[in-house]
Amino acid sequence: MTEPLLVDRTDAVVTLTLNRPTAMNSLDVALKEALRDTLAELESDRSCRAVVLAGAGGSFSAGQDLREHVQTLQAAGGDPLHTVSAHYNPIAARLANLPKPVVAAVRGMAAGAGASLAFLADFRIGGPRTKFLMAFAGVGLAADTGASWTLPRLVGHAKAVELLMLAEPVGAEEAARLGLLTRLVADDEQVLPAAQELAARLAAGPTVAYGAIKRQLSIADAGTLADALAAEAQAQSICGGTTDHKAATMAFVNKQKPVFEGR
Repeated sequence: MTEPLLVDRTDAVVTLTLNRPTAMNSLDVALKEALRDTLAELESDRSCRAVVLAGAGGSFSAGQDLREHVQTLQAAGGDPLHTVSAHYNPIAARLANLPKPVVAAVRGMAAGAGASLAFLADFRIGGPRTKFLMAFAGVGLAADTGASWTLPRLVGHAKAVELLMLAEPVGAEEAARLGLLTRLVADDEQVLPAAQELAARLAAGPTVAYGAIKRQLSIADAGTLADALAAEAQAQSICGGTTDHKAATMAFVNKQKPVFEGR
């Protein structure tokens, strides 16, 4: 049986590949559970210092597997969108709060929950064929997998309304202009290598500080100045006690290049 999620480790970078290429990496229960559980494991895995999220074949992810979803809709009783609380919400929370950098290699289509997954990454690398589609309204649904939270932060409230309600595709160049892509490479075949190269650079950096920065921004986005200042004080207290901070400070004073160990 083909594994729905491929896990590849290269040094301190873990690449998670959504592996249903014949279905445009649409998200069925098996894939969602594998992604949810693997992210939970990586959260406390000290050997993993950066994560790449990618899709097999020519697409990133078409979102929810609608063929599977039809069967759920046709089944009697229950909550037809139980998958939101059981799968999508935990996945979104894990990705957003993962205390290490996440880079999405967005080759080809990223639609619906697939686009939402990409938006939860800290960095998104795309190529000429990259396309985002907030497809939810097209099937009579609102946003999920964190898109109502990430999208306004990336493109602003008004543009988020437009993308979610009109459900029109956004091509690569427009995505880069809007900030949906961090970087646009010239060749689709270079999307994954570029994402892994960036992840390797991040993995060699002060990953404790990166995790603290992610927490700071999350708090500051939704809070007051007082909330942000409190979060900064807590973060600096944590980072200030790390081996990385002490060693990097000494390296700076001695005009040497710092070596970060993520602790």
